[in-house]
Amino acid sequence: MQGLTTALILVDLQVDFMPTGMLPVAEGDRIVPLANRLMGEYRTVVATQDWHPADHQSFAANHPWRKPGQVIDLHGLPQVLWPIHCVQGTWGAEFVSELRTEGITQVFQKGTDPTIDSYSGFYDNGHRRATGLAGWLRERRIEEVHVLGLATDYCVKFTALDALREGFRTCLVVDACRGVDLVPGDVDRAIAEMAAAGVVLTSSAELLG
Repeated sequence: MQGLTTALILVDLQVDFMPTGMLPVAEGDRIVPLANRLMGEYRTVVATQDWHPADHQSFAANHPWRKPGQVIDLHGLPQVLWPIHCVQGTWGAEFVSELRTEGITQVFQKGTDPTIDSYSGFYDNGHRRATGLAGWLRERRIEEVHVLGLATDYCVKFTALDALREGFRTCLVVDACRGVDLVPGDVDRAIAEMAAAGVVLTSSAELLG
């Protein structure tokens, strides 16, 4: 069992990010059993949930003559355009049914502002608005977070890096993550970037003992 000052963060284990979803992450379903096993080792488990309005400007469908994978300037920030996914109130935005949600202490929704994306569980992409996650963790005297989920090269990476910036010792559960790899090598580069920033790389086997 992990200590009282350590929390597990589950990033975006939602239907639309599964292999049959609207924004599929290859092998995304394979990490759910690991998440379920790991949850039993933590007293504090947080889940982030992508929760977009239908008119979200990260959706390629909301930009004429644009397609998924293209990058645009969105209010001064580079924005990858994505397929429509995780729309508020839809089945695709729900946590995957195999996830033992009864083990989740608190859910933090992100991406709710239609004008800016939010990869991180802590902030939007411009660091203009916080989700409240950092304060919530501090209130519970959490000092260390272990991060897993989808996708390694986007929401997992930005969540882990923001956790570090907020002063939490941060570990990445590498085998319990999967990535988009929009550009081949993105996942490896993301892991290297996190490690260089100070994120500790670990595995589910190491945490489960």
